[in-house]
Amino acid sequence: MRMEISLQQVTACGLLAPMQTAPLFPGQNPFVYRRRRTREVKVGDVGIGGDNPIRVQSMTSSDTENTEATVREVMDLVEAGCEIVRITAPTVKDAENLRFIRDELCHRGCRVPLVADIHFMPKAALVAVEFVEKVRINPGNYADKKKFASRDYTDAEYQEELGRIEEAFLPLVKRCRELGRALRLGVNHGSLSDRIMNRFGDTPRGMVESALEFAEICRRNDFHGLVFSMKASSVKLVIQAYRLLAARMSELGMDYPFHLGVTEAGDGEDGRIKSAIGMGALLDDGIGDTVRVSLTEDSVREIPVCWELVRPYNERLKQTVSEPPAWTSGISEKRDPFACVRRQTVEVRQGDYAAGGSQTIRVEIPIQLHDFRLAYEAASLLGAETPAEMLVVRVGDDEACRRLKDLANRYVEASFAADLGEKPEMLEDALFSGVRKLVFCWGEQWDDAALERLFKEAAARSLLVQADIPEKRFEKAGILFDLASRMAPGRFVVGIGELVNLQVSGACRLLAAIMDSKNVRFPIHLREQGPFTGELDRLLSSSRQLGGLLCDGLGDSIQVGDGNHPREALQLAYNILQGTGHRVTRTEYITCPSCGRTLFNLQPIVERIKKRTFHLKGVKIAIMGCIVNGPGEMADADFGYVGGAPGKINLYVGKECVEVNVPEADAEDRLVELIKKHGLWRDPN
Repeated sequence: MRMEISLQQVTACGLLAPMQTAPLFPGQNPFVYRRRRTREVKVGDVGIGGDNPIRVQSMTSSDTENTEATVREVMDLVEAGCEIVRITAPTVKDAENLRFIRDELCHRGCRVPLVADIHFMPKAALVAVEFVEKVRINPGNYADKKKFASRDYTDAEYQEELGRIEEAFLPLVKRCRELGRALRLGVNHGSLSDRIMNRFGDTPRGMVESALEFAEICRRNDFHGLVFSMKASSVKLVIQAYRLLAARMSELGMDYPFHLGVTEAGDGEDGRIKSAIGMGALLDDGIGDTVRVSLTEDSVREIPVCWELVRPYNERLKQTVSEPPAWTSGISEKRDPFACVRRQTVEVRQGDYAAGGSQTIRVEIPIQLHDFRLAYEAASLLGAETPAEMLVVRVGDDEACRRLKDLANRYVEASFAADLGEKPEMLEDALFSGVRKLVFCWGEQWDDAALERLFKEAAARSLLVQADIPEKRFEKAGILFDLASRMAPGRFVVGIGELVNLQVSGACRLLAAIMDSKNVRFPIHLREQGPFTGELDRLLSSSRQLGGLLCDGLGDSIQVGDGNHPREALQLAYNILQGTGHRVTRTEYITCPSCGRTLFNLQPIVERIKKRTFHLKGVKIAIMGCIVNGPGEMADADFGYVGGAPGKINLYVGKECVEVNVPEADAEDRLVELIKKHGLWRDPN
């Protein structure tokens, strides 16, 4: 069972003080973006951290002993914009071949920094370090064991194990120092050692302590070319672990850069969404100096996603760092950054629609009335298996109101929100059957008289009221909250209006903090904030903005889309909720990216298994190319399909391997049989 560490547990362990008195890193403010300051670590000619932009990297999937194929893949990645390329070296022979890969790349004029990816084999690391600019090791399996064995270590026994680890690790540290190589201490949640698991549990703290044990060995030996990563397939776990590492390093006086990634993110839209949620939340915190988007696709397809994800943060390097508004100095945030605990709010209800309180996160989508075809398409989604639970309509003129009335009369069971924007004069026209929520943008036009009239009309009809508050009005938001507490108790929702300097995460945190200071618990409505440069930017930005806040426990309803593509908007909303784990509406897949260790053709098998099992709502299936991270990373999956040998598959139920060396041709059928045997199969609709 996965354990999650809370702020209270972290504080009790003496790791750091509460959030109000100890930010994650020096200079951090929860409301205003500021990048974490780190030392620069050079990987060849590429600098990571310091004043450098956030770097983009990926990994080859070719057999490392195949020089031509690996070189060709490296060249393709570089042409696509990859700045650092990682190559797996699972054996000494693979590590030795890195010499020829490097020589051939130099012959072709390519000087991209190479990283050797090492698991289990210290001897391979000592060979690889001679030919690459950085070595990545996994503290969980470099000199440690992973057998899911239970054992109680005495302090003396634990220290004895650390001494053994140092003896195995020190030769690599010394050689990295002599050659000027960098070293990534890359912790994978799925491969925490038995020693760490027995001492700290399956927790973010266990991940952090695993890395810091190795870091202390490096520091004692005056080696500081370190980069850290805390990867997991759960976006919430990723966020918690990196934040805890940043806070722990701040306490210890460490300033090493971080490499970000959500491992086993998957393919297609799912993989991009999970990556954007996990990494985006951290980038919003100012954490992260290099990234990889781990997709179960050809690795060259990862690069455009990486660049789009880091673009807004790299653009900030050219801008003056924003200071928090002076009036926020007395406002403290009560959010626990180390636990995904939902903020307590009151429940609001109108008819069949309810949000906040103990209700699940609600899904709203906007619709356009200029095209009735689109409006009817959106309305038809109200009865879908994953429904649009409220349709939001901007009523900026009499014609829009007339069209909304026609639509509401046709769909009498539907829930509509009339968005008045900054036009108080549209209130009376918007009050008709079918409207369950009034939305307005709290601009200067909404004076005291207009607000009082809106609240009275809403109260007379028991309508919900949502105020979208622009950033320029945040300082005065307490006035609106006081008025809503008196005139709309149990019916008021807070939304975020136009932002100027704040990003969505900081704005939402600030509004929640203002409400906490007023001791009010209004639900929060989250809406994506543009403009967007294209569809990929919209996908990543929406996932980052909404998903990151949901992982922080903020948000009771979400809204995506501009009304022009309602079906796609609805799918994106539910995919974001699936990615955060708030509303699981279909099968959950944990699939690793292709790499040189993969023992079967991953992409077509993932596609085939998805086609057969996509309808199994709530079932978790892991599809892993090899056993390096497989058994651990899929530990919370219901079923696992793991490469055990070329052409052979091992099948798992939870952590237990139940079938070994199943022929690949039979493995998919046997997986389905396992699901049926455990009572989780149902025939597709």
